Amino acid sequence: MTEVPGASLVEGPALAAQVEGWFTTHVEGCRPPLRLERIGEGRSNLTYLVEDSEEARWVLRRPPAGALLASAHDVVREGRIMGALAGSPVPVPAILAVGAPGDPLDVPCIVMEHLDGLVIADHERAALLDGSARRRVGASLVEGLVAIHAVDVTAVGLGDLSRQEGYLARQLRRWEEQWQATRGDRELPELEEAHDLLVRHMPADAVPPSLVHGDFRLDNCVFDRAGGLVGVLDWELTALGDPLVDLGLLLAYTNEATDPGPPLFRVPSSAPGFPTRAEIVEMYGAASGRDVSSIDYYVVFAFWKLACIVQGVQRRYAAGDMGDVVVQEDRVPRLAAAARGAAARLAGGF
Repeated sequence: MTEVPGASLVEGPALAAQVEGWFTTHVEGCRPPLRLERIGEGRSNLTYLVEDSEEARWVLRRPPAGALLASAHDVVREGRIMGALAGSPVPVPAILAVGAPGDPLDVPCIVMEHLDGLVIADHERAALLDGSARRRVGASLVEGLVAIHAVDVTAVGLGDLSRQEGYLARQLRRWEEQWQATRGDRELPELEEAHDLLVRHMPADAVPPSLVHGDFRLDNCVFDRAGGLVGVLDWELTALGDPLVDLGLLLAYTNEATDPGPPLFRVPSSAPGFPTRAEIVEMYGAASGRDVSSIDYYVVFAFWKLACIVQGVQRRYAAGDMGDVVVQEDRVPRLAAAARGAAARLAGGF
């Protein structure tokens, strides 16, 4: 896969100084000096909370440093998507400014509205909600996904976002290329087995294709304390294609209290009140009217794709291109094993 150079990464006070002049020119009402703080895990695009002298807040996103896979980490495209969805039933933060190479900041970036709300990334934050609010979180998460898949992409100006046919075939090709480009000497036959099954049993294109978020999960959303959805974040992987890809990924990220072994992800969906995977599928099918009987295929796809993505993240971390982000666990073998397990269950149905 072709690689493109990423901009150099500057951290700490130097970054604040580098950003300040550009920010005050492009963001209305900004009052320097600025304070920047890295937020989120930052394992793909890097995200910063920007606060000025009067405690006004914004969010800045930019690509990581180093060599980047072509078409990856495109924050300007991400800003275009969120801008197009403004005013739609899909809640998104407002896009306030866009930077590009050649600007004084000299890096692709977007500045977004800071949403007041809760990102439920761990059990500590889940504990801030009672059981009824957690139940509402689950329902509003599904409602948000249904709203994304119901967007009239032509009406909002996103009909040319990507090709509208061959989505799954392109996804399988793209992430297989990433795996081959980043695997080094790693051998994971279970990942290859899952890929082969996905290619052999690939469903026909969804007709018509919908907007696919590409990374839809609990901790990429913002909620109020009653469990209502305030905003959907991280549109980096969005395309036009099969909406069940989003549902399969949401299920892969969903933990249940009865799952064996340690969870693959910290997402606290096993806490009391959150819906189970089966309930999520049932709610989505009822609200969207879509046939969800083939959802097992999309769960296999989700685990396989996540293994390919995480391998790329670990390569960037090893190369020192992730700033001060720490990748503490090699989850690729566990994701590959999850893909193989889901594939074995799926194969029994063919």
